[in-house]
Amino acid sequence: MRLLLTSGGIKNDSIHASLLELLGKPIAESSALIIPTATYAFPGGPQSAWKIITGRAARPLCELGWGSVGVLELSALPSIDREHWVSAVEQTDALLVGGGDPLYLSYWMRQSGLADLFETLTETVYVGVSAGSLVAGPCIGGDVSDLSPLAGGDSTLGVVDFAIFPHLDRPDMPDFDMANAARWASGLSVPGYAIDDETAIKVVDGVAEVVSEGHWELMTPSTDRG
Repeated sequence: MRLLLTSGGIKNDSIHASLLELLGKPIAESSALIIPTATYAFPGGPQSAWKIITGRAARPLCELGWGSVGVLELSALPSIDREHWVSAVEQTDALLVGGGDPLYLSYWMRQSGLADLFETLTETVYVGVSAGSLVAGPCIGGDVSDLSPLAGGDSTLGVVDFAIFPHLDRPDMPDFDMANAARWASGLSVPGYAIDDETAIKVVDGVAEVVSEGHWELMTPSTDRG
């Protein structure tokens, strides 16, 4: 899988260009499946899911002019014959993974069986937004004392070998500042990227490249932050 891990969706021309590069063809000629599952763990989840699916969310994803878009609800998959949804996943060009609770999302990625397919989806582009990006790392980091026990601590899927701190310095999210990012990174055993909503991380063949019209910082476990 090739990945485009964003904080705020396809927010600018640079991130948009990276998506086109990963797809290898115009968006209008590409198919996508949207995964809204993570948002159901939050209050107002059904309304948020509707906004994501209909392209009315604050973080651009479904409204990019895809040739076709379908909905893949992970919590429904265990009750559906596997062949009914696996072929749809294998044939789609892009998986669009919306935001919400990353541990809830991680749980359903595994429980549904979707995570088991990732190694075989060599031509698929995975586009994450917020929690949809965090879940690709090995952990989310930070204080996990209040997190869902369903996910088993803060471990996530480990598709990539770094963690992500999203929404850096966003005015309406005061806890997501650089000081808190540094505290978050100090507890990691893997590198961590603190990225704002104008930044994404493109991953091809395991190699990460930052795409940004904003600001970001790579923090390693050995970095001395005083």
